[in-house]
Amino acid sequence: MLGYFGPAGTFTHQALKTLGKLDARPFSSVTTAMAAAKAGEVEASLVPIENSVEGGVSATLDTLASMGGLQILREVVIPVQFGLYVRPGTTLEGVRQVLTHSHAAAQCRGWLADHLPKDADITESGSTAGAAKEVSQPFSRYDAAICAPIAAEMYHLVAAAENIADNADAHTRFVLVGPRGTLPPRTGDDRTTVVAYMREDHSGALLDILHQFAFRGINLSRIESRPTKDQLGSYSFSIDAVGHVDDERMAAALKGLHRVCRQVVFLGSYPHAVIDGEPVVAQVPTPDSSTDLAYRQAETWFAEVTGRRAPDRIRVD
Repeated sequence: MLGYFGPAGTFTHQALKTLGKLDARPFSSVTTAMAAAKAGEVEASLVPIENSVEGGVSATLDTLASMGGLQILREVVIPVQFGLYVRPGTTLEGVRQVLTHSHAAAQCRGWLADHLPKDADITESGSTAGAAKEVSQPFSRYDAAICAPIAAEMYHLVAAAENIADNADAHTRFVLVGPRGTLPPRTGDDRTTVVAYMREDHSGALLDILHQFAFRGINLSRIESRPTKDQLGSYSFSIDAVGHVDDERMAAALKGLHRVCRQVVFLGSYPHAVIDGEPVVAQVPTPDSSTDLAYRQAETWFAEVTGRRAPDRIRVD
């Protein structure tokens, strides 16, 4: 059984269905969903990690960095479109109180300003599905919920307006998180996620981290700073790098990070998600100097000129 950040009717629930898993358990928070996966209560849990409009999901990034013993097994990316759903008989002109999640409110801000009465209030809640459930109650003080169609259908709401997101191409990325174990095999179209903690605060500290990837020809698809919660101004960096830990350049970069950082949390290497047959991250050609072949040739050359035997597994420290 898989777990997911619930309740039922959320976009996470919708993303879970793309995995073909019908037997799933909802959890009330991202943290409890991942804790259940770590404890073995479920095989793994699906949680949101990034939205193309709002950026990273703080609860997921922080829990992955701090909980320990977890790794990302795979990712799922789905398009996100919202509707304004009401109880039967309520009109758009009659909407004065709207309930939804903060990310949904942010992604529909422009439409709401243009189409709702000027005195309408937007209240942010724990989830879009929870908002739909509340609005479905006959005597709820809320007139409408901004949510996914799956939630509206579940709670028998009707559409006052559909496809109201300001960005029609918005997508949300989810990750399936499980106990640390065997990594998914390299596919040639992979992503590696780490959290890097600066050893000390100094001029160029972030550059030291980025340098480990840049001069090895590794493209970064996401980097976000997150407070370490130790003191004001202390930050870690959550990083998605294109490639697999079995790539020689990625292995070398991770070793380099370990040298320059106080701590590196390795969260796994896993295949990129695919939408309509296309990877969600465009492939950037690997420089000739950073291919596995280039690393092997360099190691062979070094062994020849020094009279040392080339190792079975290339070491690049």
